[in-house]
Order: sequence, then structure tokens, then C-alpha cells
Amino acid sequence: MIKQNIVHQVIERTGLPRTKAEAAVDCVFDGLKKALAEGDRIELRGFGVFSVRPRKTGIGRNPRTGSEVSIAPGRAIRFKPGKELHEISPTAKGGE
Repeated sequence: MIKQNIVHQVIERTGLPRTKAEAAVDCVFDGLKKALAEGDRIELRGFGVFSVRPRKTGIGRNPRTGSEVSIAPGRAIRFKPGKELHEISPTAKGGE
């Protein structure tokens, strides 16, 4: 699914004009991005939790040359699906 699919679903469910639906979806995504950039945790009940966690420093390898490369510390965004989302996932049903 891409962003335009989400916009289309908003249009179908609400009857909003395309420009207003796009603005609403953009507003939600902008809010999520801003919260994650600030290191906030985002909990969407019934869907899941987005959180920002520190990433460790380490040593990696360049796959082409095999030389060691230092990996700088950083932050990574993690997603943990909520119970309802986890129950409908294909892996929860044995991969069917």
C-alpha cells in the first residue's frame, strides 16, 4: 500500500475532496515524523507502537572490499505490532 491508497480510502470513507483528504493524510504523517524526530514514542491502540531506540556503535565490513568500517552510534525506529494487528498477520495464521 502506498500513500495514495490511504488518501483514496479517506476519500471513500469520508466523502472529502481529494485536496482535503491529501492534506489530512499529510498532516498525520508529518505529526508522526515530528514525534519520532523528537524521540517520542507513538502508541496507536489496536495497531502498534513506534519507538526510537539508540543504535550501538560497532565495527562492520564493506561487502565489496572486506575492509573494516566504523559504525557510528545513531537512532533506529522500531515498530512493535499491537495484539489486534498481530492476530491478523499472515504469520499468525501459520503462513496461510
